[in-house]
Amino acid sequence: MPQTQSASAVSEIDVRSLVPAQRHAKIFELVGQLTPGGSFVLVNDHDPKPLYYQLEAEHPQQFSWTYLEKGPQVWRVEIGRMVKAA
Repeated sequence: MPQTQSASAVSEIDVRSLVPAQRHAKIFELVGQLTPGGSFVLVNDHDPKPLYYQLEAEHPQQFSWTYLEKGPQVWRVEIGRMVKAA
């Protein structure tokens, strides 16, 4: 029986190796690809709170934002697309 990735598996993107100018573009690209109920974990070298405000301004109440680790050297945030109620 072939192994398949679990539906609950969450991918992780580590943007620490990207130059700062490329980080938001990459993150917004991933956010745009999320299906309802989908998520990914963002790994960064600082608190990405300004990204949260930008995401909320452009897509109000469409995404979840859950801190998994809060520094001081590594920040991990799970970003997910909310499933809209019918």
